[in-house]
Amino acid sequence: MDTLASEPNHQVTAIISHYIRPGRERGYEEWLNGISQAARKFEGHNGITILKPQPGSRAEYVIILRFDKYQNLCRWMRSPVRKEWLELATPLTEKPENVQILTGLEYLVSLPHTASSLPPKYKTAFVTWIGVFTCVSILGYFLAPYLEDLPYLLRQAIMTGLVVILLAYVVMPKLTRLFYEWLHSS
Repeated sequence: MDTLASEPNHQVTAIISHYIRPGRERGYEEWLNGISQAARKFEGHNGITILKPQPGSRAEYVIILRFDKYQNLCRWMRSPVRKEWLELATPLTEKPENVQILTGLEYLVSLPHTASSLPPKYKTAFVTWIGVFTCVSILGYFLAPYLEDLPYLLRQAIMTGLVVILLAYVVMPKLTRLFYEWLHSS
């Protein structure tokens, strides 16, 4: 985690995954509720999202934990409180947790359920640029004639809103899969 110390004041996201032992799901969910409550008490906590496994699939839980800055996430991740909770999870999980730390655009080029390392920033920026360019070009071409009578700021608000939605839900997942090998090559 220390490699992110150069960007101490940006929101940071930790993606943590646990594989649960068969039959221990109920105990794990109780544990998860407890550790989530403990994390919420730490300075800078910005929310938690829990993705439960699909019925019939391997019991992998994914926890998306957000803090306002890297230092506050580190305080939580290295805290004695968290270490105690992790010890309690040992009989419930099949193997140690997998943790990925994301500080910005990396989130757009990270596929769920993969344990790959984060790509270099220049690769992240390049793939994001391709996505933004594609969205802006296509939306501009097709929507500009319909929006030209609107005030400038309203046009921009509509266009950027649509670009962000398309990037997050359609374009970046496809580009991430397409460029996956290149993004994660050394």
